[in-house]
Amino acid sequence: MNNQELLGALVAAIAGGGIRVVDLSQPLRPSTPVIQLPPPLAPSQPFRIEEVARYDERGPAWYWNNISCGEHTGTHFDAPAHWITGRGLPNAHTDTIPPQLLIAPACVIDCAPEVEASADFLLEPARIEAWEAEHGRIPAGSWVLMRTGWSCREDPAAFLNASETGPHVPGPSVACMRFLVEERDIRGWGVEAVGTDAGQAFAFEPPFPAHNLLHGAGKFGLASLCQLDQLPPKGAVLITPPLKIENGSGSPLRVLALVAQA
Repeated sequence: MNNQELLGALVAAIAGGGIRVVDLSQPLRPSTPVIQLPPPLAPSQPFRIEEVARYDERGPAWYWNNISCGEHTGTHFDAPAHWITGRGLPNAHTDTIPPQLLIAPACVIDCAPEVEASADFLLEPARIEAWEAEHGRIPAGSWVLMRTGWSCREDPAAFLNASETGPHVPGPSVACMRFLVEERDIRGWGVEAVGTDAGQAFAFEPPFPAHNLLHGAGKFGLASLCQLDQLPPKGAVLITPPLKIENGSGSPLRVLALVAQA
């Protein structure tokens, strides 16, 4: 089969249902939770939508809106330039990332039972190696997605899950991120929570390893994913293009997964 036939077969499989398309994105709305930073750090603005015209005197034949939000709102993409460790890397912004890097296989590690027992659950290398013993080694250039069930929390306060001691949200340990970046050479790391780090990661060394280590190595992040239970542990393909914002650090996006039907 040549490349043209291969593309034709892919299109036919999607149209015929042999390959299922799963939407891993949360809808953007004014109530979409945004990560909260303590003063004096500058906050990100919530999502806003303002009607411009809707088949009326403002525009008799069309409907459209003005929208505004921070780059890291809702289901969003983190580019390497989002973190200080990635600021000097080539192709580190949303408009310069080579597009072929935005389509990649995905490995899904199901941590939902552990997160049910503890909101502060941390994924460790031993848990990843146990997953690999069952499903095979994580291929280089893959997304690793941490399934937690966190996206089922529809109340914004429960989703952010903050107390006087800070957010309590599952995520990766420092050792986990070192392992995935240095020993597995992943394409990126994705989670169901508001950000790619654990809620208590401000106290880690280094702080915020999913940002610090991941972006320092030129890798990508995905946050506020959903429907990860619709993906197999291995074999899905993610399509993850952020908006092409000049010098952008990230953007909301619609993450799509291609899943082969049994």
